[in-house]
Amino acid sequence: MRASMGHVRDLPKSKLGVDVDHGFTPQYLVPREKLKTVKELREAVRDAREVILATDPDREGEAIAWHLIEATDADRANVRRVVFNEITPEAVRTAMEHPRTIDMHLVDAQQARRVLDRLVGYSISPLLWKKVKRGLSAGRVQSVALRLVVEREREIQEFVAREYWSLDAHLAKRDTRRTQFKASLARIRGEKAELPNEQSVKEVLAGLEGAEYVVADIHVRETQRRPAAPFTTSTLQQEASRKLNFAVRRTMQIAQELYEGVDIGSAGAQGLITYMRTDSTNVAASAQAQARDVIAQTWGREFVPERPPVYSRKSKGAQEAHEAIRPTDPARHPDTLKAHLSTPQLRLYRLIWQRFIASQMRNAVFDATSVDVDAGRPGQLKEFRFRATGSVIKFPGFLAVYREGMDDDAKDELDEAALPELTPGEMLDLLQLTPEQHFTQPPPRYTEATLVKALEENGIGRPSTYAPTIATLQARNYVTVEQRRLLPTELGFVVNDILVEHFPTIVDIGFTSEMENELDEIASGDRAWTPVIGEFYGPFSQAIGLAEQTMERVKVRDEPTDEVCDLCGRPMVIKLGKYGRFLACTGFPECRNAKPLLTRIGVECPLCGEGDVVERRTKKGRVFYGCSRFPACEFTAWSRPTGERCELCGGVMVVANRSGTEAKCQQCDHRQRIRTPNVAREPAAV
Repeated sequence: MRASMGHVRDLPKSKLGVDVDHGFTPQYLVPREKLKTVKELREAVRDAREVILATDPDREGEAIAWHLIEATDADRANVRRVVFNEITPEAVRTAMEHPRTIDMHLVDAQQARRVLDRLVGYSISPLLWKKVKRGLSAGRVQSVALRLVVEREREIQEFVAREYWSLDAHLAKRDTRRTQFKASLARIRGEKAELPNEQSVKEVLAGLEGAEYVVADIHVRETQRRPAAPFTTSTLQQEASRKLNFAVRRTMQIAQELYEGVDIGSAGAQGLITYMRTDSTNVAASAQAQARDVIAQTWGREFVPERPPVYSRKSKGAQEAHEAIRPTDPARHPDTLKAHLSTPQLRLYRLIWQRFIASQMRNAVFDATSVDVDAGRPGQLKEFRFRATGSVIKFPGFLAVYREGMDDDAKDELDEAALPELTPGEMLDLLQLTPEQHFTQPPPRYTEATLVKALEENGIGRPSTYAPTIATLQARNYVTVEQRRLLPTELGFVVNDILVEHFPTIVDIGFTSEMENELDEIASGDRAWTPVIGEFYGPFSQAIGLAEQTMERVKVRDEPTDEVCDLCGRPMVIKLGKYGRFLACTGFPECRNAKPLLTRIGVECPLCGEGDVVERRTKKGRVFYGCSRFPACEFTAWSRPTGERCELCGGVMVVANRSGTEAKCQQCDHRQRIRTPNVAREPAAV
């Protein structure tokens, strides 16, 4: 058995590598760092009676398998392709019993995506280099993602807050227990209560002087809540962000480790979850049967639904080619793995296990109660109506295992406290009236997780592209992350505005989504890939020519900060230099004080475990990596740490090649494949 360590052929980095005059033929080559691997594989193939290709079960994996055949000159008559969504003995045996040939439709779809991205990246990026700054990049998915972040920030900047008030009545029953609850003003003289300012509140308070409060109506309705579907790539990234505070890239790295396998003792190395790049909520019948047994044994038969549930996808353009992300063995409880998994691995596995088990359980049942309380002076028409709501869980169902997280300040009716037993006509005592001033809020900035959600909902990109897309935005200094929110930099604004002005089609959400649909049609065999590229390239090449003639040089403005120069006391600004963003004194050239900006790479410090690994530079500009807690922690590395540990000695693994596919140990020099490759620093980007 041999590993290719990912792709063995790719387009050249030094040139376009696509023959636009002859059917957009890709000009593949074997990268220098893969020459030895390909040589060894070619020798192994030459002596083999049969070649079995077991790359990942997606378009990228299918393309890797095809490239392996091409690079090793394997006899196609002896080649078999096997596919499995989980690395378990049963799944592998089944796959080996049902081999197939390479699916060229999937290969063509991947080639089309690669060629499209290369045409966009290697055509627009040089323009950005000439007109803005070297080292910038553009891409179909990347640039649309940037546009979403920039437009959201402009919404926030242009937002005008509107004042409004609320009025709550704290009430109590007239019994010995004096049970209390809160009701909010809902209607005034039959109309929806509007309290735009303090004066309107004072008028209501005046009308409530000496008022009595009486229960008017009580509504109780039994409500059922269905469990969330098992995870897809997108929903896993979102929930891991909400509940575990994991960045998108880190989530995928840990999920890859769980998929590829972990030594769990006497059972040996086992793949613990199914394939983690999927947009499907489908679940194998055998897994559902196992889950039902686990539920019955752990919580009782009453928690098992009559029939296994079926979930449908709502995201635009979902392919549903694989299963949802689930534990390979639902009976493998997270607690049994504590001794074998790292803390991040265990936390993510527990999340996946809980979500899947919950998805196979009965609905939760609860009573949702609303109570209307009328208020007014005795003997007069009650002009004011207050409303209180509450809920009581009657049957927990899936909530016994798992409850889905919520974004931002979203409210859940299950969080509302139960109301006391009340009857219509019952008189209540007023304890206090509490008016409160509020202001409408702008839309929230994107987090990594909510940006992934927006991309998926709009049909932009695919499960395999979300993490590298966001990583590229950060690597190019188009966005920064502050308090887990994505903020566009001045450079991000500039690049976005250039693309919107000169290449509106490329950054159009509808166009990008439709292009994804066309790639899906290629994958299903309904369209040939070269005509799709041709239809795109004609108008695109004209736009490139026009931009070269009309695009003017743009200067990126310095970004203001709250930091003060510790030498002269003047404000510091963020500048963009040869080696990225840095802090500099506005008193230049009189004051030449400058400081590095710490760029986090999404990896915990392997030495102290408390800080983050950040990108630093020597006085001569050479990049190295260190702990954000320096000098308290003195970890350093010349190569980018991957966040993984050596399979042999447990040492720190760092990137070992330019393509970011291989890592080596700092202690024993052992080399192994990087499960989640680092973002390649090249002009073209996803």
